[in-house]
Amino acid sequence: MQLGSENRQLGKNRTFVIMRVQGVIIMDDIKIIGVRDNPEYLERAADYFHSKWGVPRVIYYDSISMSLDTPSPLPRWYLMLKGDEIIGSYGLIVNDFISRQDLWPWLAALYIKKSERGKELGSYLLEHARKEASKLGFPIVYLSTNHVGYYEKYGWKFIAQAYDVDGGDTRIYGASST
Repeated sequence: MQLGSENRQLGKNRTFVIMRVQGVIIMDDIKIIGVRDNPEYLERAADYFHSKWGVPRVIYYDSISMSLDTPSPLPRWYLMLKGDEIIGSYGLIVNDFISRQDLWPWLAALYIKKSERGKELGSYLLEHARKEASKLGFPIVYLSTNHVGYYEKYGWKFIAQAYDVDGGDTRIYGASST
């Protein structure tokens, strides 16, 4: 059942039609799903996040499996699918292995498959994360990165420097979820 649609400009002369169908965003043959609403993706999600970030699979598996029925709003894990292939991901979590534990939620593990980059698909994940954070009652969502220039294009503001789990510097960005 279609709940609504909108046209979105992507780059020069490219438009995707976004339709919202039962909480899933569809862009042509691409959709973003929440693993909480699609628990059949648990194993694939754990494998995918582990393969992209090198964090032990058991960490992702435990976090994702516990997120399926927790009364807590976090963590939440999302996959971008093209057909049945996972081509992107992100999570909303309490802390992204950095020193600023006074801030949350964190957008973590944002990833787009290399062959799918350059199509502005990451912007859809960023927008989706902001909307999901808003639905969960969080006015601001944060991320940590050492990339400069990418997140600013999509309205994220540099907030401060912090330290990652190895003691290295990382940049903190925030964006309004509304």
